[in-house]
Amino acid sequence: MSQQNNPLHGLKLEAILTFLVDKYGWEELGLRINIRCFTHDPSIKSSLAFLRKTQWARDKVEYLYLKANKLPLPAPKIDSGTSKFEDKPRKMPRSSEAQMVKTKAQPKTSTNQTDDLPQVNKAIWGNAAPKGD
Repeated sequence: MSQQNNPLHGLKLEAILTFLVDKYGWEELGLRINIRCFTHDPSIKSSLAFLRKTQWARDKVEYLYLKANKLPLPAPKIDSGTSKFEDKPRKMPRSSEAQMVKTKAQPKTSTNQTDDLPQVNKAIWGNAAPKGD
């Protein structure tokens, strides 16, 4: 395994974090990377513990370090397919499901919009007196 093209080779996470805190301070660091360990009672020790356990947060910190030092940025990572946000093709609904979706999506036509609200909401939004008064 060769690390010759890795600008972070030989750097400890503590050194990276200390550099960023010295350069930006905790408040600015929390604004740049929105991680709770930077915004709520931050410390080097608690931040290191979190960053060692959480790869996505560590990636953001390392990226900011590389940007701050104008070092070459890493190539975008190819997702292994484990992301819960990846675009997946949607299943087409069956004809009966599609018909149900169409009927639900149609707006109700009512002369008074508050007629469709429960009594509690009518009392809050007006056009009805609260019960019991």
